[in-house]
Amino acid sequence: MKNLTFILMLALSISACGHQKKNNLQIKEETKMEVSNKQKVLELLKSIETGAAEPIAYINANKYIQHNQGVADGLAGFGALLQQLPKGSAKVNTIRVFGDGDFVIAHTDYNFFGPKIGIDIFRFEDGLIVEHWDNLQEKLTQTASGRSQIDGATDVANLDKTMENKALVQNLIHDIFLGAHPDKITDYISTEQYDQHNPGVKDGLAGLGEALTALAETGMPMVYEKNHMILGEGNFVLSVSEGIFMKEKVAFYDIFRIENGKVVEHWDTIENLIAETEAKNKNGKFNF
Repeated sequence: MKNLTFILMLALSISACGHQKKNNLQIKEETKMEVSNKQKVLELLKSIETGAAEPIAYINANKYIQHNQGVADGLAGFGALLQQLPKGSAKVNTIRVFGDGDFVIAHTDYNFFGPKIGIDIFRFEDGLIVEHWDNLQEKLTQTASGRSQIDGATDVANLDKTMENKALVQNLIHDIFLGAHPDKITDYISTEQYDQHNPGVKDGLAGLGEALTALAETGMPMVYEKNHMILGEGNFVLSVSEGIFMKEKVAFYDIFRIENGKVVEHWDTIENLIAETEAKNKNGKFNF
């Protein structure tokens, strides 16, 4: 891992690019165009493991808004977090990545202060990352479905269905997760295939119903209270919501894969919210 001083010196040199010669600026712009935003995210996340300093250049050193409640704002906060990682402990394997306009969503198998599954959202302006949200959940080896929390389909397809699929998930969240019309569940989720990656839920609609019933019977129902964002590309759609799980306030990040107008696969991460008074930044967990 490169030391924090080096990382911050690099960041300062990036922020000073406005003082470089015009031809250097043109080279910089050409370089940004050659690397897609998805690739920038992949390289930045992998640098947590490798210690490579170069991907830090993909972050706007003058504007980096942090929504992870446990990390201080700005590039300095990101650097300080990296310094806390035990040397050689970090592992990063991003399994799927998709985009929506200026947003890139990454679904990653981490060893980050312990084994975790993470869903990260990055927002870009002018080719640089200016904002970051994430949701992390501890990785489990035993799951109800026998599937892992991260495996399954990865290829982005059906780009022409992006808006249709986002609308499907928006309506799914409203009618089913927020409870407006729970009887419509088969309008949204396939009765033939529903591959489940939530570690506590079995495959299929029956598995989902069984898990939700069990939670309710123990007096700890899973409750979605508000949806904050829907992002998607082709067959993958991410929903970001807040609510109650195990009697705690949480953030729900749900990734759905859609085929032929129905959800056929689901991944999620559930993370407890930190009280605003304890958060290391004032940007809020959501605030899209």
